[in-house]
Amino acid sequence: MARPLHRGVSGGGRLSGNIQDYLEDSQMKIKSDKENSDKISKTSSDHVSLSFRNPFQFLFSDNSSSKQDSVENGFVLPDPFAPANSRNRHMLTLLLLKLSLVVIVILGLSISLLWTLSLTPASRSPVIRGYRRLQEQLVSDLWDIGELSLGTTRFKESEFCPLEFENFVPCFNVTENLELGLTEGKEFDRRCGPMSKQNCLILAPPKYKIPHRWPTGRDVIWIDNVKITAQEVLSSGSLTKRMMMLDEDQISFSFASSMVDDNIEDYSHQIAEMIGLRNESYLVQAGVRTVLDIGCGYGSLGAHLFPKHLLTMCIANYESSGSQVEITLERGLPALVGSFASKQLPLPSLSFDMIHSAWDGVEWDKKDGIYLIEVDRVLRPGGYFVWTSPFANTPASVRDKENLKKWEFVRNIAKDLCWDLLSQQDKTVVWKKPSKKNCYASRKHGSGPLICKEGRDVESPYYHPLEACIGGTRSRRWIPIEERASWPSRATLSSKELAVHGVLPDDFTEDNINWKSTVRDYWSLLSPLIFSDHPKRPGDEDPIPPNYMVRNVLDMNAHFGGFNSALLDARKSVWVMNVVPTSGVNHLPLILDRGFVGVLHDWCEAFPTYPRTYDMVHADGLLSLQTVKQSRCSMLDLFYEIDRLLRPEGWVILRDTTSLIESARAIASRLKWEARVVEIESNNDEKLLVCQKPLIRSQANSL
Repeated sequence: MARPLHRGVSGGGRLSGNIQDYLEDSQMKIKSDKENSDKISKTSSDHVSLSFRNPFQFLFSDNSSSKQDSVENGFVLPDPFAPANSRNRHMLTLLLLKLSLVVIVILGLSISLLWTLSLTPASRSPVIRGYRRLQEQLVSDLWDIGELSLGTTRFKESEFCPLEFENFVPCFNVTENLELGLTEGKEFDRRCGPMSKQNCLILAPPKYKIPHRWPTGRDVIWIDNVKITAQEVLSSGSLTKRMMMLDEDQISFSFASSMVDDNIEDYSHQIAEMIGLRNESYLVQAGVRTVLDIGCGYGSLGAHLFPKHLLTMCIANYESSGSQVEITLERGLPALVGSFASKQLPLPSLSFDMIHSAWDGVEWDKKDGIYLIEVDRVLRPGGYFVWTSPFANTPASVRDKENLKKWEFVRNIAKDLCWDLLSQQDKTVVWKKPSKKNCYASRKHGSGPLICKEGRDVESPYYHPLEACIGGTRSRRWIPIEERASWPSRATLSSKELAVHGVLPDDFTEDNINWKSTVRDYWSLLSPLIFSDHPKRPGDEDPIPPNYMVRNVLDMNAHFGGFNSALLDARKSVWVMNVVPTSGVNHLPLILDRGFVGVLHDWCEAFPTYPRTYDMVHADGLLSLQTVKQSRCSMLDLFYEIDRLLRPEGWVILRDTTSLIESARAIASRLKWEARVVEIESNNDEKLLVCQKPLIRSQANSL
């Protein structure tokens, strides 16, 4: 739960002193650290045989091993250093010492466990929390001892990745999947293995430029910031892809076009009229807030709907070049790499008010309509499915027997799902999901998919196979969109809605209040830093407030979505990808019911997106969560992934226990980030780590 930061004498929460003092202090510290490092490195090689390679190596490694793992604050961390050779006369003594210490540790842990079990239930919770803090501090202290004994060797800076990693998206390898014989869309599935980690820093392209501020960046992007060729720009064929124009080193996007079919404004207006509304501005009043756009082109529909308070999340397959997801994110719009060829989307049931699909390449008529069944699972009761397809029931498609067959199949599956066909105009069809469940029972026996049994109706699936049954009907969240509060009132859930999620109104209110205060302090802290780094952009006469310097925000441990809510209350023109770790409490259904977007994710795997796609990465308590769960990945692995996701000159804000923040600061320096630890008011147990990633381009083909 968020708590206020330490606030300075002027300017709110900030680094001590004025910004000039901070900059000078940082430069002096870097210079001093470098001089000390040079002195230590000259002598450390002479004494390395007497130092500990990590705080636990003397307990668990022998002198011939180079592959043992150490523990870094609860994270498993491979030791990259080979142990020093010792003389034979010391081996027996060291072995006895190791065995003695192992016995002491085992006895201590055993006694601690028995003592913990003997506690009464009433006193157990606070004692265990304190005990965990002692464990974290012990691990941190032992680690620090090991680091000091190594001198500068342990803090060797991370290496840069080869040039082929420039657009690296782990876990998506279409070529390898095809070689394994995976077809029919399964080649786009996400498969994470030991080789999915890059363990190096991904460089920006040689001609990379800092993206334009929002909202200019929505309509114009630098072509060298994304992987796409001029030919791909000119030959893009989908409705939303045809909104692009190539202008020297930039790609511009337009809502209007000389071709009626390409006018996204007319298209969205048409959709609203088919629903029975005057125009798309009335969609919010009809209960629509969140839209899932399958195969979104380059996000033009979402860009058009955003000013109308409609939040559209793009989801599309991985593409090695000309990626819909990468370009949509570069425009400052929500997007995620994802495929439901064989597995359900990592989204709860009943998550979106509208789902849109236009020339997305999905074979909706295959596999007995299982893709449409997955759409039904994610769609809220009373929600809309908008489908634009070349084989919709048009005069041209009717003359083609194959297209007519596909249309008849899709229409029949929609009918079996109890969808109501509201309207059809040209190639666009709009269906409405039923608000009540009685339709399912009134269907003829054996007609259409069955209702999922309890064991198969998983509300928040993760790597769960597609189900050929209707899901979400057992959920307590079955509330029609017309009965939900319209935006922005939806962001504040009623006590009845909170009860569905098992959250007390007082806890929810307190969380919102604390986050509002925290966001004010965050911005007070970042504003002077942004001004000092970027007092003037090319083309700017005077510095402008940094509100739009941040657009894409990733919250790695979103809790109730309070950080997202506070940013919107502060009128920051941002959107937040709320990530709920699979190792924590699953509040993702609550977050989505508030009208935000988010996803489940295991942070020991790569996040399903392209490099350099977020302006800010935020995590409150994530390091502690990973520690308590004894994660199978290291803290360094996690930071490499954050670096991959973060745009150059982007910001990282981590809030956690003091010991973990100090360890995180050491890793941040290895990643070449500018890092600063900030005290938190009235909280000695936690600190804040604020970092900025530098802009470092690859040198290949650079001018």
